[in-house]
Amino acid sequence: MKRVFITGTAGFIGFHLAELLLQDGWQVTGYDGMTDYYDVALKHKRHAMLRQHQNFRAHEAMLEDYETLAQAIEAARPDVIVHLAAQAGVRYSIENPRAYLEANLIGTFNLMEAARLHPPGHLLMASTSSVYGANTDMPYCELDKADTQLSFYAASKKANEAMAHSWAHIFDLPITMFRFFTVYGPWGRPDLALYKFVEAILTDCPIDIYNHGDMYRDFTYVGDLVRGISLLIGAVPAPAGAQGRLYAGDSLSPVAPFRIVNIGNSEKIRLLDFIAAIEDSLGKKAIRNYMPMQMGDVPATWANADLLQALTGFRPKTDIRTGIEQFVRWYREYYAR
Repeated sequence: MKRVFITGTAGFIGFHLAELLLQDGWQVTGYDGMTDYYDVALKHKRHAMLRQHQNFRAHEAMLEDYETLAQAIEAARPDVIVHLAAQAGVRYSIENPRAYLEANLIGTFNLMEAARLHPPGHLLMASTSSVYGANTDMPYCELDKADTQLSFYAASKKANEAMAHSWAHIFDLPITMFRFFTVYGPWGRPDLALYKFVEAILTDCPIDIYNHGDMYRDFTYVGDLVRGISLLIGAVPAPAGAQGRLYAGDSLSPVAPFRIVNIGNSEKIRLLDFIAAIEDSLGKKAIRNYMPMQMGDVPATWANADLLQALTGFRPKTDIRTGIEQFVRWYREYYAR
């Protein structure tokens, strides 16, 4: 049986990935710090659901606790490690940047060091579309220069990419970084736009719409995202110097078994159209509070997913109306509304 170690299994994306891999016959070891950035009860419920699978084991500890993390990885003897745990959120990184330093930089270093001592066949780690920062040429491609991050969250993730490349080069450890684009869906985080909008509309509260609605996002359904991650597991970056590049747009490093891959729907959706789809799903109009652009945010994201398709034969395709319907159905059932 194939063994995978996933950090962040009580989180939104980690939960969905663990569930998918369990269904695909993997033995999954999870690791999560259960931080109180948002409702911990939601995290405990996700882990409780995963524990219903006989092939799931979990450790509840912080990434900053190196000894516990390293011992968990050593005991699990994973074939693959997927690092999803992080301090997320662009806006919170302005209020509390130290949380990002500790979780995203120190925590990720600890994960990479443990992986070096107990090397898997493939280490996959989450980055974000936010690393593209002030870039205006779209759709974003993995080979685009990305040196103008607009938030400390984005900067911490760009640092993770640089750290990972050095690790792959020095220790010949195959690493794939995947940049995901505005993920949404059932069991989502309460700080995400879809969750906040649905909750506000149902309780007759106004929703804040930044940049007066002139915002665009490449919304990616969580089921598509985790399917992309699961397929990338088998797309192990070739050793340095090997003939592993698929085509001119391949991000494979010339000096390390390292690659960056976008995972996005490849569709730029206007925020106001996203809100309209939520209103249609709920059968209720939002009270709109138009606001100026928020510090650290970007006006648009849009993924070129050609490399993902070339590597895996898969491209995310769930349309926003279908994805929103799935979330609303889950939300109404979970909160009995």
